[in-house]
Amino acid sequence: MAVAAAYAACYEVTRYFSYSHWILTAGLRLACLLLVPYRFWPALILGESLPVMQNALLHEADFGWAWTSVSAIPFIPLCMPFVKAIRSRMPLFDANGQINANTLLFATLVCAVVTALRTDLAVFAALIVAPDGWDAWRAEGLIDLLAYVLGAYLGALSLAPMLLAVREWFRESLSWKRFFGSTLTRDVAMGAVPLLIAFAVTASASSGIGVDVLRLAMAVPVIALTARHGWTGTAVGGMLSSIALATTSETLLDPAMIRVQVILALVISSSLIVGIKRSSAAVHSRVSQHP
Repeated sequence: MAVAAAYAACYEVTRYFSYSHWILTAGLRLACLLLVPYRFWPALILGESLPVMQNALLHEADFGWAWTSVSAIPFIPLCMPFVKAIRSRMPLFDANGQINANTLLFATLVCAVVTALRTDLAVFAALIVAPDGWDAWRAEGLIDLLAYVLGAYLGALSLAPMLLAVREWFRESLSWKRFFGSTLTRDVAMGAVPLLIAFAVTASASSGIGVDVLRLAMAVPVIALTARHGWTGTAVGGMLSSIALATTSETLLDPAMIRVQVILALVISSSLIVGIKRSSAAVHSRVSQHP
């Protein structure tokens, strides 16, 4: 019950800050499925079912009974069979405790597709009861599906690697003194955060191509932190850059915003691969020097 309550609370918080092409709940869901032991998975289903069903019942009058029936289905049991199969064949951690980038990114993509299909099915259920619902869904269904895939993928990349990094820091018994004295904290506080705030504020006051350039520039801290700190730098930089980018969004399904989010998702994905390989090489080097 404690696990279910904690997950439900975190789910509500992440859902509050999510929108169609930045679905943070996908990141929370993925991180829990990758890290939480199987015996607690029923608690995760319960924890997600409560807020999902509540939201479906609250909006039944707005979108109809068909939408409510589909929207009451939690996402996490749909993702569980795929993540379990991935975990059994592609372990998340190697013998030295380092993260497997292929496992993380493949699980992220699979869960993003499952999340998008379930979300688009709810949209279809809401539209199909209208007289011209089929035509409306055919016109927008594929576009919405691609936006939901991107939203779930980027949302997962924004949160799941950060939660994995937090697990790594706890595993290393990180103290507050070490946290505030670390070079990563210094680089984030003195470099990445001020830079991203400046980009976000300037983008909000700009228009045209200037906004696109500033949004693209938000990927720079991800690359810089990866170069200095490996995949943990990617995790922190990816989350902060995604947040900064989200603050510049004024309309849903904005094509210009979606293009930049695609680029940011590719930057975070490639940076995770490079950062994890760099960290693994460093660990293997230490092991070989001190067998």
